[in-house]
Amino acid sequence: MTYRKKLIEVAIPLDDINRESAREKSIRHGHPSTLHLWWARRPLAACRAVIFASLVDDPSALPEQFPTPEAQDAERERLFDIMRELVKWDNSNNKTVLDAARAEIMRSTDNNPPPLLDPFCGGGSIPLEAQRLGLEAHGSDLNPVAVLITKALIEIPPKFAGKPPVNPASRGRIGAGQDWSGARGLAEDVRYSARGCATRPRSASATCTPRSRCPGSTAVARPR
Repeated sequence: MTYRKKLIEVAIPLDDINRESAREKSIRHGHPSTLHLWWARRPLAACRAVIFASLVDDPSALPEQFPTPEAQDAERERLFDIMRELVKWDNSNNKTVLDAARAEIMRSTDNNPPPLLDPFCGGGSIPLEAQRLGLEAHGSDLNPVAVLITKALIEIPPKFAGKPPVNPASRGRIGAGQDWSGARGLAEDVRYSARGCATRPRSASATCTPRSRCPGSTAVARPR
């Protein structure tokens, strides 16, 4: 089998990837970083871009399709445009953008993309983005916290994908036009359980630990 040079070996739109990676630091709602603080978490935009560019052929590896440098540059720019949209946080679940990226991966791997293994997965960014791009993803780590984070990101949600919630508060909405695609049903069950964890101990301890009003500010100026 003849090896074909990949896009990452030639060029990638670094400015766009860096900008979106830096932007992720200010995103909190819905970002995996809110699941658990991990000190070496890789930006999702960078992981997504690197995985894509590692699998997609560079146009210079296909001289029969792109015989001239100009044709190769034009095709490379088309792939860059896909990457520029792919790395945006707002497009993380954009089906049109993801389908375009997956189609390029399938084309470059003869419809047989390789599985991805991250042996030191940490916060799970690389396996998560591999799964988002339609790849079979595997991850491992020596740290049990890292294993738990990655399980919560890539192993548990697919088992409940597209399924409605099972908690009693949400059952009445099943079949009423509610959208339970993706992991929405699982997320609803998690929210229900979290509310219970917050309210049950409070009500159970109310009789023996009555609530009291805190006095006014008791802050004392620290001597300099």
